[in-house]
Amino acid sequence: MEAAPTEPPPGDAAQKKRKRPKPDAYLASIGDRKLKGRLRHTENLIAQSSKAAAKIGEWLAPAEAGTLEAEGVEETWQFQQQDIAAAVGAGARSKAFDLVLPELGPYSAAYTRSGRHLVLGGRKGHLAVMEWQRQRLTCEVQVAETTRAVTFLHNELFWAAAQKKYVYIYDKRGLEVHCLRDHTAPAALEFLPHHFLLASVGEAGLLTYQDTSHGAIVAQHRTRLGPCAVMRQNPHNGVLCLGHAAGTVTMWTPNITTPVVKMLCHRGAVTAVAVDPTGHQLVTAGVDCQVKVWDVRTFKPLHAYFANAPATSLDVSQRGMLAVGQGRRLQVWNDALASKARSPYLTHALPTGGVASLRFCPFEDVLGAGAAGGFSSVLVPGAGEPNVDSFLANPYASRKERQEAEVTALMDKLQPETIVLDPDSIGKLLREPSQVAKERRAAEDEANRARRREREETADEKARMKGKNKPSRRQRRKQSNVIEEKRPAMLARMREEEERTRAAAAEEKQKRVEAVPRALQRFAR
Repeated sequence: MEAAPTEPPPGDAAQKKRKRPKPDAYLASIGDRKLKGRLRHTENLIAQSSKAAAKIGEWLAPAEAGTLEAEGVEETWQFQQQDIAAAVGAGARSKAFDLVLPELGPYSAAYTRSGRHLVLGGRKGHLAVMEWQRQRLTCEVQVAETTRAVTFLHNELFWAAAQKKYVYIYDKRGLEVHCLRDHTAPAALEFLPHHFLLASVGEAGLLTYQDTSHGAIVAQHRTRLGPCAVMRQNPHNGVLCLGHAAGTVTMWTPNITTPVVKMLCHRGAVTAVAVDPTGHQLVTAGVDCQVKVWDVRTFKPLHAYFANAPATSLDVSQRGMLAVGQGRRLQVWNDALASKARSPYLTHALPTGGVASLRFCPFEDVLGAGAAGGFSSVLVPGAGEPNVDSFLANPYASRKERQEAEVTALMDKLQPETIVLDPDSIGKLLREPSQVAKERRAAEDEANRARRREREETADEKARMKGKNKPSRRQRRKQSNVIEEKRPAMLARMREEEERTRAAAAEEKQKRVEAVPRALQRFAR
């Protein structure tokens, strides 16, 4: 008795010989050879382009940012810039440099949102814009007066400088475009890119908001806390954080004339303020030699760091690294916001003098430090965001793309009223208490009942006239000649009016004749 044939196992050779459907099997039902060839060629191009895009995506977009790792007993803060530059590629090595400008400092610095351009402002009037990655100077100007702060506007084509009396706006050629005389004696500048607002505060303690799209002053608030030179914006909600000499930090919005939040942070003047990109942590530094981290959601301190000298500048990178400048030395702390770090991530001594301003470059592992004698670019591995969002800021944008992005930003511009502490509250409905809702519904029902009673009373008082408004009668009234019916009465009234007029004229004539002497009456007319 023969056994029934069995199916071969999955790994058997017979299973391998089984024909698999081809990717383009659906093309077999197409009779047109030209159409079939075109479709097959299109599929091949799509497959090649998808493979190439996948390779480029893996090359351009790393999964996570790389940081320094120490081996053995060595710590990361012991690495010098020379050691880091020797371990990275030639392209990254060129991003570390020092500009020695000993006669025109101290310098304040600012980067564009894309990180391609850098603006420097010397205290003695030296202003310069450069495409720092290519080491190419865009423009340079000497204004011959004190300059305290600089910042870019919506892109690299326009930038602002807080000079001795007013704020001036320059273009990419270094030519003065506007003089903003409403910003008097400015000491700090901030630009809100989503609202197109330029904010300044200075010696008079006057916080000024100006819309750069149409040039109008949006708001002016008197802080009433003396001169202020410390200001930083919260990138999450657009609220401005100001540091004052009394050790307080105030938060301002353009639609409220008083600070929305007022915090006592230090036992002395506040020297620097910084906010992380998420807007959840606030970092402050004061003359009491402390650097404190605050939770903006609860307005409570998380932890504090003690130093041997007051910090003069602070900044937080896109990946949450904290940079602290003290004298000639700067420190970079990793994971120091959510929890208290034990030791700094990197340390560096500036060869160009004391630290005046610190700014992390977006999408780059670079920290820019404006110093008393120039500017230094420091390599900080893992500081920048490795995955570039071209919709937010495109470092590789062409001229056409930049123009389209500018138009899109203007069309999507937010109004100043949207600057609030909790931006998630915009668009939500405020739920009223149940008792208030119940009273409102009762009032609506009573008003409806009163209106119904009034309509019923009006309907009862209306006189009913049966047959007076039939269609036939309406038609006869339309066809009848109203003038012919009233003609006899009109003629009678006209005859009576003529008789009265004739009698009055005869009586008047008789009176005139009688008034003439009797001897002359025969000549009277």
